[in-house]
Amino acid sequence: MATRRFRADAPELDAFYERLAGADLQPLWLQENLMPLAPPRDAWLHRWPAAEYRELAARSGALVSVERGGDRRVLGLCNPGLGGLPYATPTLWAGVQFLNGGELAPAHRHSPNALRFVLEGRGTWTTVDADPVAMEPGDLVLTPSWAWHSHVNVADEPMLWFDGLDIPLALSLDAVFFEPGPDERPRPGEGRAPGELAFGTSPGLVPNRDRPAAPHSPLVRYPWEATDRALDALLAAEGGAGPADLRFVDPTTGRDVTPTMRCTMMRLVPGTALSHDRVPGSAVRVVFRGSGTVDLQGRREAYGPGDVIAIPSWSECRLEADERTDLFGLSDAPVFEALGFDRPPPAV
Repeated sequence: MATRRFRADAPELDAFYERLAGADLQPLWLQENLMPLAPPRDAWLHRWPAAEYRELAARSGALVSVERGGDRRVLGLCNPGLGGLPYATPTLWAGVQFLNGGELAPAHRHSPNALRFVLEGRGTWTTVDADPVAMEPGDLVLTPSWAWHSHVNVADEPMLWFDGLDIPLALSLDAVFFEPGPDERPRPGEGRAPGELAFGTSPGLVPNRDRPAAPHSPLVRYPWEATDRALDALLAAEGGAGPADLRFVDPTTGRDVTPTMRCTMMRLVPGTALSHDRVPGSAVRVVFRGSGTVDLQGRREAYGPGDVIAIPSWSECRLEADERTDLFGLSDAPVFEALGFDRPPPAV
């Protein structure tokens, strides 16, 4: 594509602009929206109802096989404001993955970080660098950058989970790489995985030994049982008024579980709400349990279990709970904080 050619009424200035285009240069003084007053907010505040995507995911399970090449049966959540790109927000990729009973999603690895939040079903194992990791509803399972991972469903019933990745961010940095793995069928484990036994059994206690430096958590499964217990304890500590808001962290450092994505879990009690009030950085919320109403900048919609809500940067969003509601959260906050972009302008 040729460099844009600007025009001017004055012949000498017009000729100058022609020379600039020929040299692949552009005049800054004629650029529009190069640095807008606030993020343009092309992405929409948007809700994907679980009733709709669940039916389509099950249909994909009947029509599309999981085999080498496609590797995964995933429906990507496409934000209507992003011109057809398969992204939930400009920095976050989100989707729902469906695995029939007895199926195997073959091993591969890639540079983008990935995570799974389990919505429905039992009997699936994710193998992370040969470490079998059980998957139960409400579990958060990490597959960090360059970790080999496959999924095998040893049950008869299908499994459905939410996938979150930093693909748009990695693509914008020209940092996406992919490698297919071996074709052998992984063997599910028994009980807890070694990483969970070492790092996830006792809050505040980790093995007193050096471990290889890694930018991600050594704990790749955060089981719902522990998350549920922690949410109840935090609610009790705060007098039951809520909300209870927890962050999943690396147990050895206290930092986020990956360097590019923050994961949270919030419990709302009836009559309380979660508000996003124009903050830099985008987020995705997954309703695990509960129901209520979401205000998407003046558009009110009812939400229920499994619904996914995209909240782009600098947007206003409010989720009100009609009953006890648990919300899984995914955001790009670690990137914004590391780069110093998390600070709003002086006048907002």
